[in-house]
Amino acid sequence: MALISLEDLDGLDDEQLDDDITDNPEPVDEENSDRLLAHWQEVGRGHQVSVPSEMTGPIQEMTRNSQQREPLPFSPVTCHEKMGEVLYEERVYPAGKWACVTRTEDLYEQSISMAFMKLMRFICKENSAGRYLGMTVPVVSSVHMMEDGNVFRKDVLTAFFLPTEFQSAPPTPTDPDIVIVHREPIRVVTRPFFGTTNEETVLRQVHQLWEILGVRDDVRTDTFMVAVYENPGVPHRRNEIWFIRRNL
Repeated sequence: MALISLEDLDGLDDEQLDDDITDNPEPVDEENSDRLLAHWQEVGRGHQVSVPSEMTGPIQEMTRNSQQREPLPFSPVTCHEKMGEVLYEERVYPAGKWACVTRTEDLYEQSISMAFMKLMRFICKENSAGRYLGMTVPVVSSVHMMEDGNVFRKDVLTAFFLPTEFQSAPPTPTDPDIVIVHREPIRVVTRPFFGTTNEETVLRQVHQLWEILGVRDDVRTDTFMVAVYENPGVPHRRNEIWFIRRNL
């Protein structure tokens, strides 16, 4: 069974957890710890994923630091609007080091769930620095398409951009499935969407962006990215589809 993903571990305190748990930097006591884990497990069941009890520590750490997140830097290139609505933007993201995990589960949402569970442990002290590294947003998954353009390939790479503090000297993951990769700058065509991210909703957004763009030789058709910013406690949480430009 898949494990819970960023969307489910991203601070669901917004609607259902008390302020004394989510905003208090002090260690969580046993009663509140159990309640916090039970909350995540309940949310996980709604997404058909499992949150094991050994995730209690990382969940607490992420919850305590839920308001301290470093945005991934980018340079805006163009913004295309129609009647006040953003149709799509183009941005350039800088080179940098990412912690990456590739999974090949049956479903897209299972792969990103399994991958983020690993990344979460890495962020929360399972690293050579032995400390909480800090969170950056968005977390980005790379998806490859089958030739027909309607089915995802099984292998999904989920990546976490290392905080600025660790870009020059990344800590080593204790999990061998996590690799630290230097990525070159990337130019993307991006469009926001709101709500859940599963194969059905993501594929719908991919087709919608292609309809807006039309035929373009400068954009890759075999691979795209899904950027996740917010948690399921936000009714219309923010995500983005990223199409990859062939050149900067």
